[in-house]
Amino acid sequence: MRAIINGKIVLENSVLENGCIIFDDKIQQIGTDLKVDGCDVIDAKNNFVMPGFIDIHIHGYKGFDVSDADENGIIEISKQIAKNGVTSWCPTTMTVEKSVIQKSLDIIKRLINSDKTGAKILGANVEGPFINPIKKGAQSEKYILKPDKNFILKNNDAIKLVTLAPEMDENFEFIKEVSQKTGITVSIGHTTADYKTASAAIKCGARHITHLFNAMPPLNHRETGVVGAALENDSVTCEIIADTFHISPSLFIPLHRIKGDNLILITDCMRAGGMEDGEYTLGGQSVTVKGIECRLSDGTIAGSILTLNKAVKNFYKITKLPIYEVVKKASLSPAKAVGEDKLRGSLAVGKAADIVVADEKIDIKRTIISGNDIYEKTQGI
Repeated sequence: MRAIINGKIVLENSVLENGCIIFDDKIQQIGTDLKVDGCDVIDAKNNFVMPGFIDIHIHGYKGFDVSDADENGIIEISKQIAKNGVTSWCPTTMTVEKSVIQKSLDIIKRLINSDKTGAKILGANVEGPFINPIKKGAQSEKYILKPDKNFILKNNDAIKLVTLAPEMDENFEFIKEVSQKTGITVSIGHTTADYKTASAAIKCGARHITHLFNAMPPLNHRETGVVGAALENDSVTCEIIADTFHISPSLFIPLHRIKGDNLILITDCMRAGGMEDGEYTLGGQSVTVKGIECRLSDGTIAGSILTLNKAVKNFYKITKLPIYEVVKKASLSPAKAVGEDKLRGSLAVGKAADIVVADEKIDIKRTIISGNDIYEKTQGI
């Protein structure tokens, strides 16, 4: 048995000062003045003790990309993002050749909950190829396809989340079948859908929005579009890329007020994450990275280099919300969005011991997954 003492325990709706967690692969006790005799004790030194972060939308990191369809590369991403406090994730494919997507899905299926990885792989996020060419963003138009429900249904056991443009889905047949026959979350994204179409798609089973505001029509007071449909519907979860570039930080507080726990922090990180400025590739296209900006040669924004702990830091610093409100957007909220909240996403007795220790700047000191140390900062605890 192990124990973390002297921590600011970030619970779902509060912070427990001078708290203690006792755990093995699952959390056994949370409280103060717990008996830790015989435990392997970790002193949190008054740092935050938080649930592990869950990144449900990330393409790559440290030179590797999920769409390379390389098992060792996906394993390496898992190991590297654990250093950013990520304890589980959804490897995210994009609009590439269908056979390559299939190869990536086959690898992901083999690696789900594998001990080979650092951060646990929950299942794939299929972002494309079922998108609208007009809002393709940094995705390759030559590989865009009409929504193919059979492709998703046959890979049901490898997929957690799938994005499509609902206006490309005739009679919303894809949305209806995938949402009714599987546990896969259907997301609206890379779309030109108007409010009426987006609302109809939500009624048919879509319940998530891929990087809200990005790759969709802007909010207009007469035609509110996907954004308006998402903001008014309490059953819809919305991702945002909180790097202060993809959307204005002035939106953080209003979005929290409207969406609350249905607002999810993601990274949409590409292979350039954790690397120096320079030239990289995304879905076979050249991307220039300078600072926090990633762009194609024509200026199109192409993913990000954001890490999830930095997203939490940005949101926490800008909104000045209680830490538990912010952490939830990177842990319990994404867990709920992909049906994993009974197992992980918060610090609660019986849940997986996926635990992160971090300071006030959300710099990660230690990452624990299923009770095992995966990362520990050299200077720190």
